[in-house]
Order: sequence, then C-alpha cells, then structure tokens
Amino acid sequence: MGFTANLAYAEALLVCHNPPIRSMIRTFLIAITICSVLLGGNRVGYAFTDSPTADVIKELTSWAEQPESTRPRLVDQVFAKTPLNKAQAKQASAILLSDFRDQLTAQRKTEWSEKVIRLDKLEMKFDYRVFGKKPKTGRRLFISMHGGGGTTANVNDQQWRNQIGLYEPKEGVYLAPRAPTNTWNLWHQGHIDDFFTRIIEDAILFEDVNPNQVYIMGYSAGGDGVYQLAPRMADQLAAAAMMAGHPNNASPLGLRNIGFTLHMGGRDKAYNRNGIARQWKQNLADLQKDDPEGYQHEVTIHEKYGHWMNRDDRVAVPWMSKFSRDPLPEKIVWFQSGRTHPRFYWLAVDEENRVGGSQVSVSMTGKKSLETAANSSPSAARFKIDKADKVKSLTIRMNDRFVDLDQPITVILPSGKQLTQKAERTIGGIYQSLSERFDPESIFSAEITVPLE
Repeated sequence: MGFTANLAYAEALLVCHNPPIRSMIRTFLIAITICSVLLGGNRVGYAFTDSPTADVIKELTSWAEQPESTRPRLVDQVFAKTPLNKAQAKQASAILLSDFRDQLTAQRKTEWSEKVIRLDKLEMKFDYRVFGKKPKTGRRLFISMHGGGGTTANVNDQQWRNQIGLYEPKEGVYLAPRAPTNTWNLWHQGHIDDFFTRIIEDAILFEDVNPNQVYIMGYSAGGDGVYQLAPRMADQLAAAAMMAGHPNNASPLGLRNIGFTLHMGGRDKAYNRNGIARQWKQNLADLQKDDPEGYQHEVTIHEKYGHWMNRDDRVAVPWMSKFSRDPLPEKIVWFQSGRTHPRFYWLAVDEENRVGGSQVSVSMTGKKSLETAANSSPSAARFKIDKADKVKSLTIRMNDRFVDLDQPITVILPSGKQLTQKAERTIGGIYQSLSERFDPESIFSAEITVPLE
C-alpha cells in the first residue's frame, strides 16, 4: 500500500473523531517513510512520487490541504478526470469523505447546537431526545412529523411540542422538527426534502447516526407527509411509518426497497382516510405479490378508534427498527412525483430528464456480496432497464463495493439492445456524489450514461 494510501486509510479510520489526532498520524507516517528510505529501500512497500498511483493521490491530497476559500474547482483539475484503479478509488474516497466531513462540521455546528436549520427564506426548528446505548455501527435516527396543518402558528407549535414526547424508541435519536409553514400541506411541500436531507446529514455529523438506519414517521398532517416523502426519499431511508394521514396523490411505487407500515383508526372517516388506508393495504399487497423481494409492509386498521388511536400505533417504532437500508439494491423502481430529484439509489438523471410523472425500473445481476468481495471475483455486472417512461437518458452509478469495475459493464435497454463498456473510476465522480449529499454509504466512483431513445 502506498504512503498516501496509508495516510488516507488512517484518516478514514478517524474520520468521525479528532482532526489533531489525524495530524499526528500524518506526521507519524511521514516519519516511517523517511526511516524506511534511510534504511535502504522501500521495504514497507510505499509508492513514491514517480509512481502514477502516487501522483494522482498526491495531487488530490495537495488540493484538499488548501483552504476551501482558495481552492480551484476540483472538477476542472486534470487529476479529477484521470481514470483510477481500485486502490486509488478507495484512497480518494477516504480523503474526500474526511474533507467533506471536516468542512460540513465547521459550517453546521451552530445550526445543530441552536436546533434550527435555515434554507433560503425558510427555517425549520427541531428538538430531539437520545435513547439507549449507542451501537458500534452508529445510532438510529427517527424523524417524527407533527400534526396540525392549515391552522394558526400557535396550534402547530402545540402539535410540535406534543410530537416531541409522543414516541420513544428503544435506541436512537428521536427528532421532531417544526414545519417551516402553517399550510395544509406543510409536510410535503418541495422544500421539506431539502430540510430532511440536511437533518440526516447533520445527525450523521454530530450524533454519529448510521446512514443506513434512518426512519421517518408522522401523525395526521405528519402522516400526510410520510405518504408523500417516503416514496420520493426512499433512497435515504430504512423504513417509514404513517399514522392517521391522507396520501393525496402519492404513489407507493418508490417504496420497493424500504419497510413501510401504516396505522389507521377504523372510524377515521374524515377525508375518507380509513377507506384510502384499506385501499393502500391492497395496493401494497398487490405490489409485493408481483415483486416478492420488495414492498415489505404492515398495515394495521385499529377498528375501534377514530382519528386518535390512543397510542396503540406506537408498535410502529420497533417494527421500523428492524430494517436497515440497502443503499445498493439489486432492483430499483423510481417514480418521480411533482417534487423531482436528480438521483435515487444508484440511478441519476440530468436536469432535462427530471420530469414529474416519469418512471424507471432497473434490475441488475453481478452484485458483490461480502463473500465475493473478500475471496473471489464476482461475475460481470449486467443492468436491465425494464421500464423508462418520460426519460430520454439514464445514468447508472457504481462503486467497488457494488460491482466489479475491472470488468466491462453491460446495460440492456428496454428495446433489448445491449451496450457494453468499461466504467472508469474518477475522483470527479466521487466528489460529485459527496457534493450532492453527504452520505458515506452512497459514494460512487464510476458511472455510465445510456440513451433511451
């Protein structure tokens, strides 16, 4: 392993912790390298600056050491476009992950300590409680949306305060945000997605939340939000729980890879909430029947209750807690609502193809397992685009935990035509992933964009 590889690896091990310690390790590794040279050769196996491997990582390290305000744009740098090997991609990911973590921690420590996030002209207050002993893999995060809606600020404030104490997970960060507005659709307006992504990122940074164990839940108007947000933000979630809400025009298609539970009072007749909940129960059962590996769900109609279920819906919390997100599923169903997104799991679209009402379904074979990643080479990856409505081109993103990037990648288009090509790892690809969203489990080093017309 090269010097810069060891440096990046050591920094990655301490990425959640202490920058001064990382500096000490850097000095220590440099000292080891100098000693090894003086003792007569590269016995520890480091790569020196005349190695192409060292050059690319050296340039990235040099770039990352510059103050953020004076750095040149990384995407314009030649080294960001240079193809990487597997070891280089791992080193580059560790360096950039550490850099993003340090920058974001400095930028956002005030908003987390003050418990208010400001985006554009809106602000989202929040409060949270922490339960249980933190697992070695990090804490769970539960984002719990209050009821209320199109009423006065005072009523919505009261509903928010009530939500803070409504549920208690056995372990995790239980966080109740205050909606930025006081409208009937306060939890599924387009800005909510950005606020929730920010909350998840901040919780990873400041509470050591496991990005694969994030859950959303909500009651009444908060349940409306769950119906809408869970399908369109599913790639950031492990599971979701809807209580006493109304879906409006939401589609369940995007729920394919998360757990989804629904609780409704059997006598909750306002807006036909109970009738629609029963219809969603059937819809989810039909989706799972056609796709047995997906759409894990549990729907409970509490027949004796109206809108208030007397807290019998609390069973949703341990039910959700059983789920962990798979950021690299073998099949994706992506339905874009009116609030579109540029990426969903390992799929992405450009601005032209961010179209409300579009639908994409892609399955793949050749996914690495823990066994093949450690002991042998998996088969070459093949992606089959089963459906692509209202989308003219589609990007498939990859990394070395997902597929064997040293083999050609095959993409089968809806027409049956096959495209086979090499997917190159680049620093620019890694940087793009982290720029879009600070998600340590969804960093992609390579991608292929295919035309669909």
